[in-house]
Amino acid sequence: MREIADKTAIAGIGATEFSKESGRSELQLALEACKAALDDAGINPHDVDGMVTYSMDTNPTIDVARGLGCENLNFFSLVDYGGGAAAGTLLHAAMAVASGAAETVLCYRAFNERSGNRFGTGMSVEGMAPDARAANYAWYLPYGLLTPASWVAMFARRYMHVAGATSEDFGRVAVADRKHAATNPKAWFHGKPISLADHQQSRWIAKPLHLLDCCQESDGGQAFVVTSTERARDLKSRPVIIRSAAQGAGYDQHSMTSYYRGDRDRALPEMGVVAKRLWSDTGLGPRDIQTAVFYDHFTPFVLCQLEEFGFCSPGDAKDFIKDGAIELGGALPVNTHGGQLGEAYIHGMNGIAEGARQIRGESVNQVEGAENVLVTAGTGVPTSAVILGADG
Repeated sequence: MREIADKTAIAGIGATEFSKESGRSELQLALEACKAALDDAGINPHDVDGMVTYSMDTNPTIDVARGLGCENLNFFSLVDYGGGAAAGTLLHAAMAVASGAAETVLCYRAFNERSGNRFGTGMSVEGMAPDARAANYAWYLPYGLLTPASWVAMFARRYMHVAGATSEDFGRVAVADRKHAATNPKAWFHGKPISLADHQQSRWIAKPLHLLDCCQESDGGQAFVVTSTERARDLKSRPVIIRSAAQGAGYDQHSMTSYYRGDRDRALPEMGVVAKRLWSDTGLGPRDIQTAVFYDHFTPFVLCQLEEFGFCSPGDAKDFIKDGAIELGGALPVNTHGGQLGEAYIHGMNGIAEGARQIRGESVNQVEGAENVLVTAGTGVPTSAVILGADG
């Protein structure tokens, strides 16, 4: 959105540890992540006047505000569609700050997604009102399409047919992510790289997806402070400029089950909607991006995103990644923190944190000369993305 381009910045980054059993409430995780972000920015909780989180988050803004000791909130919003909301939180915050609706906005996401409510388990409409959501699931659940993996397996099979991709091509994404996670002390799979053979030998989850094609289930929290670029320059940490952020939904959009588009339609047109807006808003293009964080809840969608953003032509992602292009030192290092496959699954928010660290020069796998970083949100759903940039 041109109206917000370069006018706001991430001034603080905060997170809890990422684990499989946090041992504390989701509210506690949210408070810890938010307090860490405020401390990183050098901002008093009393100065916070806006908050944005996911519609799926269990931590209401007023409870987080009360727990932190914030005073008055002038702006608060929720962003829909699970992981698709990640960069959308920054968009909402940036619009609030740029318009004057708020001055200091906290964006956060926190959950016990491994020790508590696991998103990877079978879907059920039990207890759901007989509304449009239940009617939608009625077309899938009776036929065994019960889990995110089963939904994405349908996309993956079609992509293999259209693009000529193979399971080994998907595996190269997993290998790159785990290679980066292996050198990241905060990653769950720190010190645990995998080979392509490991990927191929991992058990089937929903063909053509192996276990190592699927992201983790994690406990943890992640938060950011967003304020004006001018104000951020006077705060404690180096500002990370929000060059632009966008949300997008495509034609005949469903949530994880957009199976009815035409045979010639792309796999992720909603991400194409976002890409078009970001490139237009910023005047940048694929050649201006030094590193990217692609939402990697399932490996096939990383290939699709490379194509949607124009890093390669449709159907060519399998060739683009073949010789290590997405690894550190390659043409486009991807998910240098290890991604959701290697670091943690925090609904894409930890990917935004890695993008910000790259701009600050603080990543454990730092890309030399990182001035513009692309970060995407959930795929298969209405989605979002952001371009983060260096100040000046």
